[in-house]
Amino acid sequence: MIKVFIVDDSALVRQVLSACLESHPNIEVIGQAADPLFALEKMQRNWPDVLVLDVEMPRMDGITFLRKLMAERPTPTIICSTLTEAGAAITLEAFAAGAVGVFTKARLGLKDSLLQLSSDLIKQIQQAAATRPRAVAARTATVAAPARPAEPTSNALTTTDRVVALGTSTGGTQALELVLKQLRVDSPGIVIVQHMPEKFTAAFAQRLDSLCQIEVREARHLDRVRSGLALVAPGGKHMQLKRSGAQYFVEVLDGPPVNRHKPSVDVLFRSVARHAGHNALGVIMTGMGDDGARGLLAMREAGARTVAQDEASCVVFGMPKEALQLGAAQCTESLENLSRLITDYARAPLA
Repeated sequence: MIKVFIVDDSALVRQVLSACLESHPNIEVIGQAADPLFALEKMQRNWPDVLVLDVEMPRMDGITFLRKLMAERPTPTIICSTLTEAGAAITLEAFAAGAVGVFTKARLGLKDSLLQLSSDLIKQIQQAAATRPRAVAARTATVAAPARPAEPTSNALTTTDRVVALGTSTGGTQALELVLKQLRVDSPGIVIVQHMPEKFTAAFAQRLDSLCQIEVREARHLDRVRSGLALVAPGGKHMQLKRSGAQYFVEVLDGPPVNRHKPSVDVLFRSVARHAGHNALGVIMTGMGDDGARGLLAMREAGARTVAQDEASCVVFGMPKEALQLGAAQCTESLENLSRLITDYARAPLA
């Protein structure tokens, strides 16, 4: 039985969510509160397996509460958010603070929209219950603040011959932030699929860009892949790598979900295998399910270097585990070592 606690200042939201969740035989709503201060008092008596948390509330906002929670007692948390441009930005702050999922609610027709989305929330709660959130304060304490962008040295990597492809899902927003913040401006071009709803990826990329020495932005159709740039696949679209002469670029395309995801890591990785081959490094990171495992295998078979994030540093060891079982990853690395691995790859001679 999964114990769930709901924190939302809307009595209607709490009522409807409780009714939706209580209909599932393996979920028990053990409590609800209108704000985090009331919630914390109640949770101390019966701690939940999963927390469903609004972000905009009186007295204490959800992000402040989540930061406190993740520093003191990491708990799988799903953010209940209104999907707007402003909502996307604040929800990404929640991801950075340690949230493992987002459940979107509409402002209009709220009751009907929540009833329609209840199956999605139930699925997310089941997935969240299987995660192992990391103590955010402990993780970030070892990471120095990013320095001002340095001028490339004389041996800076300027070729477009190398591509780094990263694929991740649950826990990936925090993981990508940690990795990308430590990369220099002369890092090889990076292409990224992070499972994330439409409208969130642009705000996610903007947030990373404000924190990193390298440039990070949401990919546009036919964007060139170049040194010092990371391109994030837009939510609701697939992204593929292509090559023209000595240069790489991306195609942003519509199409059906692959492995239940759009963007799909497999779609990206397979295109990297086809068009970059041994000039690529593929890294599959924390996430639920098996998206990316077969694509990483295709990359390895095409001569690319392939790596899986290790179990100890994953919020969910699903995607990396599947890749390892297929023989797709040549080795595992901790999250803290992935940036060094990318830097070393950029400097090493091509096989």
